[in-house]
Amino acid sequence: MDPSDPCVGAIILAAGQSRRMGRNKLLEPLAGRPVLRHVVDTVNAALAEPVIVVTGHDALRVTTALNGARTIAVHAPDHASGMARSLREGFLAVPAHWSAVLVCLGDMPLLSEGLIRALAARARDDRIIVPYCGEVQGNPLLWGRSFHSRLTQLTGDRGAKALLAEWPEYIVRLDWPHADDFRDVDTPDALAAVRTIVTARD
Repeated sequence: MDPSDPCVGAIILAAGQSRRMGRNKLLEPLAGRPVLRHVVDTVNAALAEPVIVVTGHDALRVTTALNGARTIAVHAPDHASGMARSLREGFLAVPAHWSAVLVCLGDMPLLSEGLIRALAARARDDRIIVPYCGEVQGNPLLWGRSFHSRLTQLTGDRGAKALLAEWPEYIVRLDWPHADDFRDVDTPDALAAVRTIVTARD
């Protein structure tokens, strides 16, 4: 890697209570691994830096699922107040040498190394990279260093996407052809659909 290239890291949000699933969706088994572990392993494979994983609900079991992965576990003690608190804890833990950060959701097990690398390749301090499949906006988003301080000031249940309207001139669109990368497993039906996709791939 060229020493002048941006150093890109990632935050994976894994603090939620999985209310729509009725049980911890991040720990649901999928092809022999917890859902969260699929996301972590993919990001580990795509990026050189350890992954920051923000825990909250069910923190001990979530942390146990990370055993053996290159992660920095950060706990959000007030995670129940909304996603903003998890984002704050994650960005406060970002190392000084990271020039851009991918904000990933822990319930997207079909996220691919290709998408992670495509986002990272476009990183710059003053860019926000947003992936789309057609007109569907997806995750993860990549945030240049210039925006990190503002991301620690979010409140309530506002995610990072809530800030996009503030900086339209810095947004770069990444068109991505694979809609499955954007799938989450918020509900039992969504998890069943993802299991069907994984089985078909195998």
